[in-house]
Amino acid sequence: MDEETNDRSATSARVGATTDLPHDRITLARFREAFPRARWSDRLNAWFVPGRTAQKRISRWLAAMEAEADRFADEKGRDAFAFDSIESRYLEATPATLQIQTPYSRTVVNEIREIPHARWDADRRLWTVPYRSFDELRRRWPTIEAAAERSEPEARRARREAIKGTQEDEASKARMRERRRKRYPVPADDAPPSDRAIGTHVGVVFFLGTDGELADPATVTAFYFPAANSDEYVWASWRSGSLEELVTTWPARTPPNEHELERGWWIPDLEELRIARRDAKSRRRARERKEAKDAPGERSADHA
Repeated sequence: MDEETNDRSATSARVGATTDLPHDRITLARFREAFPRARWSDRLNAWFVPGRTAQKRISRWLAAMEAEADRFADEKGRDAFAFDSIESRYLEATPATLQIQTPYSRTVVNEIREIPHARWDADRRLWTVPYRSFDELRRRWPTIEAAAERSEPEARRARREAIKGTQEDEASKARMRERRRKRYPVPADDAPPSDRAIGTHVGVVFFLGTDGELADPATVTAFYFPAANSDEYVWASWRSGSLEELVTTWPARTPPNEHELERGWWIPDLEELRIARRDAKSRRRARERKEAKDAPGERSADHA
């Protein structure tokens, strides 16, 4: 076609914008209908749309196309759900989205976060999943439901009663007591930096420093990681990082190697930072909800 082969040299000097499109006939036809003055540029290997507002018009058109595709995908997912629905006390189907509300479970949170377009609704304390993501939700649902059932207060209480007084119970209480101390063993001759986020066997933390207290190798092995016989460890205090600190932390390109794992600390990779950022965001939201609840205006309204 003339417009596809005639790449005028003046294209680059003209006012306008370029865009790359999927090479399917229907999309191209709709694009040409929306932009009749568009011309294909062999040199740019893209479609050129003239005009000072071309970029804005292209962006609006692409957004409309994406919204239409989402609506189609939602309809398809809604039909799939109607044909083979998920029956569960933790799932409610509404006209717009699928809503998930479970007891808190780290497994549930991690699974739902892997579902495309899933969103946490902090006001209603539930997750929403669009119908377009139904296939992925169905694939992960057995794990989600099982973890939710394990997190029910009755189930937790039953597990505590079952191990009460046993060696497992004592070990669990000891781990909780140790974690509350917010200390971590680091090699006496190879301490981590204190000015950036550090990956450890208890997650991503910021170290505050050490007073030189020696860490007992048996305690290190029992609660943190296998202590090397030839190494001397000292206790270092730590804190969780803020969301701002974690967002600006540059990740390592690769996961920790064997030496770093044996040492006990390393520069965190992107996946570790993502988990830490999610936790920091959850802590911030919880703090904001508490502050809003404790605000004087809120209390006055409650007592009115």
